[in-house]
Amino acid sequence: MRSFVPTAGSVERQWHVIDAEGQVLGRIATEAARLLQGKHKAIYTPHIDTGDHVVIVNAAKVRLTGRKEDQKLYRYHSGYEGGVREERIKEVRAKQPTRIVEEAVRGMLPKTKMGEAMWRKLKVYAGGDHPHASQKPQKIQKIKSEVA
Repeated sequence: MRSFVPTAGSVERQWHVIDAEGQVLGRIATEAARLLQGKHKAIYTPHIDTGDHVVIVNAAKVRLTGRKEDQKLYRYHSGYEGGVREERIKEVRAKQPTRIVEEAVRGMLPKTKMGEAMWRKLKVYAGGDHPHASQKPQKIQKIKSEVA
């Protein structure tokens, strides 16, 4: 009996919606990364992008545990000498609430061309509405959280 190896054209992509309201950031990010990579499918193959599309709504209402709201920093560099910039997550949430979820998910994906392709299938919205209703996305039930 021969093994089945999927090809890029044979992968059927589904759409999933995750409601982030009141959910812990890390738990949502791991679930989204798992769906984007296709690890939930029986045909998962590491060298082929078998992942699905993921829509995350209510990203502005995502929950952080501990003192991350005050202590967590996002650092980036302008490319110039002394060009390190830092922003607290509180400031980022005020300006771009979707960036918090995007950065968390992106950090869990492979740092390759295929990882970039996976990341492009992620759609994050600050509010509860999204324009992807015509794709008939499946709603992901509440993600289990051990932290109460």
